[in-house]
Amino acid sequence: MEQSGAQRPEVTITPCADGPLLVRGAVELRTQDGELIDPGRATIALCRCGRSAIKPFCDGSHKVAGFRAPSGPLRDPLRPEPDSAG
Repeated sequence: MEQSGAQRPEVTITPCADGPLLVRGAVELRTQDGELIDPGRATIALCRCGRSAIKPFCDGSHKVAGFRAPSGPLRDPLRPEPDSAG
């Protein structure tokens, strides 16, 4: 999407199976009080397991903790599947 004639850089967030969220692109990471968090790199890995000693960043603790999560969304058992016949 373009704003004021300038194209915004693309940002992607990729959930890794059994691991962190990989964030690529020009993003600002801030505390809930608005303070800027400098990740020190262009691609950052954000903790999903809650075990990291360097939150919000991933330190690999998910491996020891046995954290399990898919790369894609889980199917909601209460939500009907889309009708593929239509």
